[in-house]
Amino acid sequence: MSSTPVVRPSYAAVLRIPYARRTFAAALLGRLSYGIVPLAVMLAVTRASGSYAVAGFVMALFSGTSVFLSPARAALIDRYGPRRALVPMTAAYTALLGLLTVAVWRPHGASPLVLGAVTAAAGACTPPLGPTMRAVFGRLAPDKALLQRAYSLDSVAEELLFVSGPLLVGVLVGFAPPALGIVVGAVLIAAGTAGFVSSPVVRGVTPGDAKAGPRGRGRRRVLRGIGRPVIAAVGVGLALGAVELLVVAFAEGRGHGSDSVAWVLAALSAGSAVGGLANGAVTWRLPAGLRLPLLAAGLGLALFGAGLAPGLGTLASAMAVAGLFVAPAITTAYLIADEAAAPEARVQAGAWVNTAVNAGGTAGTAVAGVLVGRLSTGWCFAVTGAVTLLAAVAVARGATRDGGAPEEAEEVRDGGAVRAA
Repeated sequence: MSSTPVVRPSYAAVLRIPYARRTFAAALLGRLSYGIVPLAVMLAVTRASGSYAVAGFVMALFSGTSVFLSPARAALIDRYGPRRALVPMTAAYTALLGLLTVAVWRPHGASPLVLGAVTAAAGACTPPLGPTMRAVFGRLAPDKALLQRAYSLDSVAEELLFVSGPLLVGVLVGFAPPALGIVVGAVLIAAGTAGFVSSPVVRGVTPGDAKAGPRGRGRRRVLRGIGRPVIAAVGVGLALGAVELLVVAFAEGRGHGSDSVAWVLAALSAGSAVGGLANGAVTWRLPAGLRLPLLAAGLGLALFGAGLAPGLGTLASAMAVAGLFVAPAITTAYLIADEAAAPEARVQAGAWVNTAVNAGGTAGTAVAGVLVGRLSTGWCFAVTGAVTLLAAVAVARGATRDGGAPEEAEEVRDGGAVRAA
């Protein structure tokens, strides 16, 4: 065994990688749009149409095309490279958001069918900056320990973006029409994408790199290797989607206002941020393939505990504990998917995990809506926890069948740290 001391990478080491800060900052600027645009669209459509039903219909189309076409958009990034694919994608997305802004600026300015068509098209063109940034980190990070910290940093930053985005919309609508939020989102995604693709490290990703290897091999390997992280991501997403509605039902059932709901969900986000930072700071001895089901199981057990909460303060504490497992589980899923994918399919692998989280969230909200009308919130939390535990069991069975994490065959242990061989 080597006697060379092991250097533990840090978050500062991630940002010291050449061009990492510039590229990451540009990607985050563009991704802030994802936290702004959905709420701004919903408020603007509600104001323009005067109907919550129309707003719900439009948002379902926007979210559906954005989420479920994400792997297809990621495949374009892998095939043609970020610059050739992201630029036209972003141009189409911002143009459609501009058209939507015109349509909703005045009350009763456009028919629901027109609004639905424009938002569905905009969702289909949403630039996948998150998966692309994680693929760039995969190229930049010299070893897996540093990549783990890079992914943890990315997950925590994304959590903060989705918290701060709606807050910015709330400030905007205090003095301007909600449609202005759509404009701000369009400007952010355009500026962020421009800065991202102009980074030297992104310019270095050529279409030839994206298409390395025999035609079709990347897609087959992605689909074969990401089953476990996708299942875990669906479980985590389902839990998050259900929790948002269950917290509202819990608060209303005890006579609390909407401001209390925000504090409970903030506790969940804070716990996730703390968990993500802690996950990245630890040099794990346990392989990622075995950590993933344990993290999903921890989330499920925390949701069981939430079902026993007698009051809102206790529920907030339980949500903070549940959040400790969220970012680490998603980060670990990304790590496994990245390892399983061929180099020419890394963006697709990350997009599949991202799609699984979002699809699970949509399903979780829908299922929770049905359960709340039939069961107490305590039992609803218990059912959500049980489903998350089932996902953990499925992931654990897959890890046992595969003999652990996929990286085990390609890594060696050295002084307690996992290094690429």
